[in-house]
Amino acid sequence: MAKWTAFPHLGEYTFDAASVKKHWTRLHAGDAEPLPKDKAVLEAWALFHSGDFQKATEAGIAAGGDGITVANKATAIYANYLEKKEKNKLDLFMEVAQRAEAQAGEDAKNPNAWYWQAYSLGRYSQGISVAKALAQGLGTKVKDALEKTIKLQPKHADAHVALAAFHAEVIDKVGSLIGGMTYGAKRDIGLRLYQDALKLNPHSAIAMIEYANGMVMLEGDKRMKEATKLYEQAAGSKPMDAMERLDLELAKAELDD
Repeated sequence: MAKWTAFPHLGEYTFDAASVKKHWTRLHAGDAEPLPKDKAVLEAWALFHSGDFQKATEAGIAAGGDGITVANKATAIYANYLEKKEKNKLDLFMEVAQRAEAQAGEDAKNPNAWYWQAYSLGRYSQGISVAKALAQGLGTKVKDALEKTIKLQPKHADAHVALAAFHAEVIDKVGSLIGGMTYGAKRDIGLRLYQDALKLNPHSAIAMIEYANGMVMLEGDKRMKEATKLYEQAAGSKPMDAMERLDLELAKAELDD
């Protein structure tokens, strides 16, 4: 594995297995992942929350079982925020999609096996262009996997955000008529899913950011003021771990543009 770009605030968020266990509910309010029983998996999560995404991926793969979820989340978050080269980023998303698909094959009732498959394919689709991804049938795969995630775990806030973003992106790219008829994308469903996500995980900066983006995609510039307010809320949130810090930095960067 080539050396990954380091998390820029390494050392600011330090977790071990015990502190991850203690703060588990708060740290996993977004993905609703159950507390692992395996100490090796907990230690992989400690690396993830501390921002050592490469070591978290390696430790998760080595632990196997539920450790695959850590590896998938660490790789996906790293690819999304820190990988500079577009080709590497797309390769990493495909790596996650393949691992998650294999995980879902072994354990079809694991919500995060479906979620990380959908998330990585969704980000891959954005990278190659949503229109191209829809033509390749990736949109339907993403939507199905997210609906499965929510059916298996109705409190999965992040899956609500991702499914809402699917509705928003499709309508934004192909319009509400084709979006609705061909892909089942609906404006009202998208907006409701964003709202549900924030009810499930009110402190989530990424849910605020995605809702702001989706609101403008679905309802136009008339919602810009509300969208900006959501970005400001996200930028003022208090991150508890490395991933939340990356979400916060994203909100700040967008506001500065």
